[in-house]
Amino acid sequence: MLNFVLFGPPGAGKGTQSQKLIDRYQLIHISTGDLFRDHISKQTPLGKQVSALIADGQLVPDEITIAMLEEEVDKNPGAKGFIFDGFPRTVAQAEALDRFLESKSTAITVVIALDVDQDELTKRIAERQKLTNRVDDQADKLQKRIAEYFDKTIHVLPYYEAQNKLSKVNGIGNIDDIFAELCEVVDQF
Repeated sequence: MLNFVLFGPPGAGKGTQSQKLIDRYQLIHISTGDLFRDHISKQTPLGKQVSALIADGQLVPDEITIAMLEEEVDKNPGAKGFIFDGFPRTVAQAEALDRFLESKSTAITVVIALDVDQDELTKRIAERQKLTNRVDDQADKLQKRIAEYFDKTIHVLPYYEAQNKLSKVNGIGNIDDIFAELCEVVDQF
């Protein structure tokens, strides 16, 4: 089973590249952001809780996020693999994901980090905000999310690097060129 984490700050291109990878490798995409937005749009009790946290620019607690991920994996027992997008964001989450996948007799194959600088991120998200009007792309919340990534989330990378599972790809440039680089990494497995 091919399982990987597509890692990068908000606006790095994870969603765009995930869709291309899903199509090529027939993987199941699990985006915590998509899960959260789905629960929010359906106004589930969890969605209301997540909505309040996101509106304040906070991360959703691990136990909620992990339970949602486990539910998604369990919905797809015949999957060829999974792309985890937006998760893990902490070493504790990475350890919890490893334990869960181990219980399913699988593991993370590779972590691919999309490198994109802050100026490019700000430009991309401003453009995305015009097109989608995502609440989490509003300027004040966006800066909190980017800061959260560079202050906290990026520290997950050494966890995977210590396991020899980390690959970095330049996330700036032509979408198809970036995709080709991602495929080079994935095709090694």
